[in-house]
Amino acid sequence: MNLTLLAQTPEDLPALAALLQDATLRAPDIAFDARGHRLVLLVNRYRWEAAAPSRSRAAMRIETTTRVQQQHWPQGADAVLNLLTIEWAEPHLTLSFSDGITLRAHCEALDLILEDLGDPWTTTRLPKHQL
Repeated sequence: MNLTLLAQTPEDLPALAALLQDATLRAPDIAFDARGHRLVLLVNRYRWEAAAPSRSRAAMRIETTTRVQQQHWPQGADAVLNLLTIEWAEPHLTLSFSDGITLRAHCEALDLILEDLGDPWTTTRLPKHQL
């Protein structure tokens, strides 16, 4: 079953962020359309809701985005980013990745859409977190 979720209030965000925890992507999988006010990330989402370890290709669209800032961004296009959390502090949506990497979107309103794009696949690579 493919997942589609919408987050438009701060109360909606924790569930969406939990489903995106440990999603992986590369820098070229991020596109900002300044004219369309949209930030899009194509991710390989770890399916926390599934009984067996699996991932699904998913798109996260952040609407009403007017500006994007990066911090500690990796230089190599092949660097894999691991999404840890998403936080909203109006007017900024902050995506925090491992290794201190952050992406901050300046948004006119909170408006996120998460949508699985295809069938999931099994994985043997489980997310690991250091204590």
